Amino acid sequence: MPGDKSISHRALMFGALAIGETRVEGLLEGEDVLATAAAMRAMGAGIEREDGGAWLIRGVGVGGLLQPRTALDMGNSGTSTRLLMGLIASHPITATLIGDASLSGRPMGRVIEPLSQMGADFTASPGGRLPLTMRGLCPAVPITYRLPVASAQVKSAVLLAGLNAPGTTRVIEPVPTRDHSERMLRGFGAELTVEQTPEGRIITLRGEAELKPQRIVVPGDPSSAAFWMVAASIVPDSDIVIANVGLNPTRTGIITALRMMGADIVEVDARIVGGEPVADLRVRHAPLRAIEVPPDLAPTMIDEYPALFVAAAFAQGRTVARGAGELRVKESDRIAAMAAALCANGVAVEEREDGLIVTGSGGDPIPGGGQVASKLDHRIAMSMTVAGLGARAALSIDDVTPVATSYPDFFATLDMLTNHEARS
Repeated sequence: MPGDKSISHRALMFGALAIGETRVEGLLEGEDVLATAAAMRAMGAGIEREDGGAWLIRGVGVGGLLQPRTALDMGNSGTSTRLLMGLIASHPITATLIGDASLSGRPMGRVIEPLSQMGADFTASPGGRLPLTMRGLCPAVPITYRLPVASAQVKSAVLLAGLNAPGTTRVIEPVPTRDHSERMLRGFGAELTVEQTPEGRIITLRGEAELKPQRIVVPGDPSSAAFWMVAASIVPDSDIVIANVGLNPTRTGIITALRMMGADIVEVDARIVGGEPVADLRVRHAPLRAIEVPPDLAPTMIDEYPALFVAAAFAQGRTVARGAGELRVKESDRIAAMAAALCANGVAVEEREDGLIVTGSGGDPIPGGGQVASKLDHRIAMSMTVAGLGARAALSIDDVTPVATSYPDFFATLDMLTNHEARS
């Protein structure tokens, strides 16, 4: 698997804020993560790739970010944008953030609001979108912020702003989201605590932190592994091992959901790598049955819903997936995009505001033969590629170039898997 995208972003950012040299192995070298690397270089960090594939980061220390000379181009990366907004918010610099057409359509207001409370000033495009210019404040104002929606990006942005703010910053998280920021910040030496309370998780961070450089091994990305879990489940006679998959409990909702559907997924050689649980996953073909996806799984599998919708298209019965309204504001409106893509290929789909109801084929091939609009969304392109493996007639995807943002080797891996039997 390619390195976990969420962890790769954070390794670059936190390494850039440490004093000394951080070494990162297994970094995802997709376009999104490279956009983060370029932005941190533009603000003074030394970041370079060694011949062996490891990345070295020479940090400037918390509070040491420099004024970028040009606009920071975030490409397609919402994670880069929102987390960098948090970093810049508590530094005395001004930065303009720009992105591609897809990213420029995504709302940033949910991050602008708490960072404005901390003293940052924003001039954004209509609707709180990119391009935007922000001016950080130093010292920033520490706040206690209750997340109005489950969002690891908003949580992380507030915590990153709190690193360079005097006093204590708190985030109250009613619904748990991925906790890579908390785990990694503690690993870098930040004073951070997490308390479970009746009103949710309370994350408390002491500001004006001094981060220490680390050696980080990035586990494989479970969001990328999801495509192969679904592919192996729906293609007869499949039997694959997906190596080195990160199994952080805030990221394993897709495994839970697929197992509920009857998928044959077995963890092998469970271990801890860099503070994160990791295992190899053996996945074999299995008949899938429709389920009602528990809404409380949504925060732990929000990026994997497109792949789950494909699994549902091959299951027996009607799968009901609700509680995922956040999909409307991803790289594309993933609910609408997947509904259109599946319908175009003969799958019965009912679109709801917060999800889809998918009537599956009972394990038979889907008709296929349709055109798919990827909407500049890597996960739509990869999900429908997997759907094509079980289609009677070839389907056509208008643009797969966005796949490079998260999984540059996706199609090479697909070729290896589908040609394995012929080579053997």
